[in-house]
Amino acid sequence: MRFTRLLSTIDAHAAGEPLRIITAGAPPLPGATILNRRRYLAAHHDHLRRLLLFEPRGHADMYGAILTPPVSPEADYGVIFLTNEGYSTMCGHGVVALTTVLLETGMLPRREPITTVTYDSPAGLIRARATVEGDQVSGVAFQNVPAFRYASKVAIEVSAGPVEVDIAYGGAFYALVEAAALGVDVQPGQVPLLTKLGMEVKRAVEARLEVCHPLEPELAGIYGTIISAPPQSEHADGRNITIYAEGAVDRSPCGTGTSAKLANFYAVGKIGLDQTYVHESVIGTTFTGRVLAETTVGELPAVVTEISGRGFITGFHQFVVAADDPTGDGFLVR
Repeated sequence: MRFTRLLSTIDAHAAGEPLRIITAGAPPLPGATILNRRRYLAAHHDHLRRLLLFEPRGHADMYGAILTPPVSPEADYGVIFLTNEGYSTMCGHGVVALTTVLLETGMLPRREPITTVTYDSPAGLIRARATVEGDQVSGVAFQNVPAFRYASKVAIEVSAGPVEVDIAYGGAFYALVEAAALGVDVQPGQVPLLTKLGMEVKRAVEARLEVCHPLEPELAGIYGTIISAPPQSEHADGRNITIYAEGAVDRSPCGTGTSAKLANFYAVGKIGLDQTYVHESVIGTTFTGRVLAETTVGELPAVVTEISGRGFITGFHQFVVAADDPTGDGFLVR
């Protein structure tokens, strides 16, 4: 056997959406901010993302994370999130799964009943609170970066016809559209059509207007499309599927997407302060969100949201790359 690389990971999921955390084999990332480190990673070590997320080690919908030392005094870790397209600005399911992994494996000490873990993310500081019962994390709630409505009733044209979408930010920018307006339902059997329409919406919005965070130019562009429908569970308030990055399908209700949806609701009075919203995914799993407070981002009214869910460890892996492997850094087949 002759290997050119050895990478260790811990795999987990939150509400069904996977997270592959690189624990060994990644190089140090220079930079005074997480955005700087993300930029360096993309420019010099993007092969790591492709190796671990693409086939034959991953798949088109795999998601990843690389931990770094913190850049702010209050943070425990910095984190960079990886997608099939590149590098996201924040990830809610990732925070839930990552916090679970750090505490259940002892990478950070557990304290009952609540342990706080703080992250430097590309979008800003994220504070997570884990409910700890012995050696188990039974739930994670995190306070997200401020979320806001960016635009409303943006008229676009897709293959289903003309539709109007709202644009909201919850750590990343999303186009929000009703499934009924697209003539579809949020069901696992319709995922190929939902993926196609979600990407059409994303591209149509990006062609229609420039989307950029008012305080950080690097936080720009539509990350995903949230297609919403009435809930199926009597315990949920809404159902959605999020199509993000390059046609990836979120199995979870999408944490940052839930924040964006809450901000959009709050802007038009559909939800109030401290009112819970149970968000159901395409596979029936849930996150719970609520609006904690009002704030501003630049001149835009915004809200501070909290998203809660549960994560589970699914595996401990050592991945190798054979020197003569013809698949190289990986590939994707859809």
